[in-house]
Amino acid sequence: MTARTLVRLTFANPASAIYLGLVGAAVAVATGVTLFSPDPGFVWVLPALFAFPLFLFVTLIHGAALGNGQPATWLFLAELILCVLAQSLALGTIVEASRGRLRRGTPRTPTS
Repeated sequence: MTARTLVRLTFANPASAIYLGLVGAAVAVATGVTLFSPDPGFVWVLPALFAFPLFLFVTLIHGAALGNGQPATWLFLAELILCVLAQSLALGTIVEASRGRLRRGTPRTPTS
């Protein structure tokens, strides 16, 4: 699989673009609330919920490694970004496979 295919599956299909847009909006709202509110509360739960299936496993593994300590903010955001990108790639792969565009070793026949 080439880098171009990975980028296309992660960013350039409608399902992945909508997913990434929703996550970006949730992160923008959470950032705005964090910057302009004296008590942001649990506002970062919403972006984490968008990345939930994979982010749960990463958080459990990371929590087991750290013990009771809370991860640094940069580590939390890096894990969130990596989980969202991995899920966007999986979503793009599922959409393309359901359309029948991913075939191993068989070239596409041109249609006219």
